[in-house]
Amino acid sequence: METLTSGQLAANLRRVQEAIAEACISASRPVSAVNLVAVTKGVSVDVIRQLAGCGQVEVGENRPQQLAARREELADLPVHWHLIGHLQRNKIRLVVPGTALIHSVDSLRLAVALDAEALSRGVPVRCLLEVNVSGEVAKHGFAPPALPGVLEHLDRLKRLEVVGLMAMSGLESEPATARRQFEEVRELADRCNANPVARFRLNELSMGMSGDFREAIAAGATLVRIGSALFTE
Repeated sequence: METLTSGQLAANLRRVQEAIAEACISASRPVSAVNLVAVTKGVSVDVIRQLAGCGQVEVGENRPQQLAARREELADLPVHWHLIGHLQRNKIRLVVPGTALIHSVDSLRLAVALDAEALSRGVPVRCLLEVNVSGEVAKHGFAPPALPGVLEHLDRLKRLEVVGLMAMSGLESEPATARRQFEEVRELADRCNANPVARFRLNELSMGMSGDFREAIAAGATLVRIGSALFTE
């Protein structure tokens, strides 16, 4: 990854952007409906600076510690930081405030703790609820049938703003299976929006990575999390 020249990085970014646009057109969706989050795990801050110089300012980190360190080091850049990896409650202060979107709220206890931290600091927290659509034991997230009850519970909180859902396809999923799983998440969001049990509108769907973002876009993703396709020579 670190051997990429600035020209190679810019070319990779263009290719990914073009692939996202093609997937949107194939799905009869506006190109503007899908935003790229560049996953910068394993790359240097210099690479992030180059990305920002190319206009890519939505940046995702897996680890709260690294997100906090990079946010401080790159404070001069107009970067919007996303936490896409698992968040433990004892790491909340590393990401609140200063994170544009937390993709990985996977339990009621974490949501309550985030709300308390946001309340003490006087800031809102925008987040997505992680849905374990594949049902894999190794994955975090809420079971799809539990989501309406989860939203009803979270409606009592003061500062937490749930703006959508996040999901990953199954580890060994074929493209058709991945698309069905992503469609299940979109349909879940649609049902919750059509029959709201809380004030939240689930308009954002963070689905799809380098290997399956086309299927995710076809299913309705609004955010795709891409790393290796950007940083592979």
